[in-house]
Amino acid sequence: MKRRDFMISSAVAGVALASSRTAKGAAPTMLIPAAVKPLVISSSNGNRFKNGGDVTCVQKAYSMITKGEDVLDAVIAGVNIVELDPLDDSVGYGGLPNAEGVVQLDSSCMHGPKKQAGAVACIEGVRTPSLVARAVSQQTDHHLIVGKGAHDFARNMGFKIEDDLNTAHSREMWLEWKRRIDPSHYLDPKKRAEAGRRAAQEMLAEGLLRQESFYGTINCNGINANGEICGVTTTSGLAWKIPGRVGDSPILGAGLYVDGAVGAAGSTGRGEANLYGLCSFLIVEEMRRGAHPKDAGMEVLRRIKANTIEKRLLNSRGTPNFGINFYALNAKGEYAGVTMYEGSNARYAICNDKGPQTLPCDGLLPGKPGD
Repeated sequence: MKRRDFMISSAVAGVALASSRTAKGAAPTMLIPAAVKPLVISSSNGNRFKNGGDVTCVQKAYSMITKGEDVLDAVIAGVNIVELDPLDDSVGYGGLPNAEGVVQLDSSCMHGPKKQAGAVACIEGVRTPSLVARAVSQQTDHHLIVGKGAHDFARNMGFKIEDDLNTAHSREMWLEWKRRIDPSHYLDPKKRAEAGRRAAQEMLAEGLLRQESFYGTINCNGINANGEICGVTTTSGLAWKIPGRVGDSPILGAGLYVDGAVGAAGSTGRGEANLYGLCSFLIVEEMRRGAHPKDAGMEVLRRIKANTIEKRLLNSRGTPNFGINFYALNAKGEYAGVTMYEGSNARYAICNDKGPQTLPCDGLLPGKPGD
């Protein structure tokens, strides 16, 4: 008997044996997983902004994925819509600037099948930092380039460099914030920082700012029918941050983490809380151990709650006074969006064969951060 015929006959015999055991009530000896259904998951702004076009981030990414295009190219094309839309003041062009009125952007991306990653931080003058992050992964031996180095790298790669990424709105919001803190009256850095936080909270309470705009960011992850997983996170960072501040978004394992054999996770919200525990990495590791994306996300939120002990970061109930959200999918195509507080109205977006949807995040704690 030829080797090929032997292998085929052996396989048939094995299936027959598994079927006979199942028929007799025994557990089957082999599980054959069904094909993965393509899916895109993102923060809620991924199904809101269209930059004057007809499709949102998740729609664009899903359409490209189902046409057979590379998953990373698809999710980056999706977030480009948001980066370029001046109406979203948390990402890219028109993102809220730092304390000196300068828009500094961060981004990271990871390609599961290729085991590639790239990121930029504190880059100025480029509307689409996600594309620069991809160039870092494809054109260099590095994972992260920052500041002037990122700016020069983008210029050398042919990206358009602009003098100012502020829009009339983002500049107006910065001037309002500056007016409220009146820094000339606060020579003590501690008092100046406190005045800045207080002014931001006032503007949030008055509805001048959306909560998601204050912390910024869009995360978008996708999986195709072959089970290939990629992700990207991009942001203008914390509104009115200290110049040079880098949050979680460009840090692999924090703002984004992808393992092509397991899944992907990303975050929006308070970056410092995420950075302390490298929480996106932790979510993927929890999924590696068999946890559903929702359960993995909840475990991370419990970890953040336990790690938050500074009085300035606690509300009257002794729980975190900030919001943070995670978006996760696994290699089976299962997904979840989770948030610290049920009452925060945090939402996330998906797109699958049923079309784009915006869904409520599952919360760990009752109420809102400020309660």
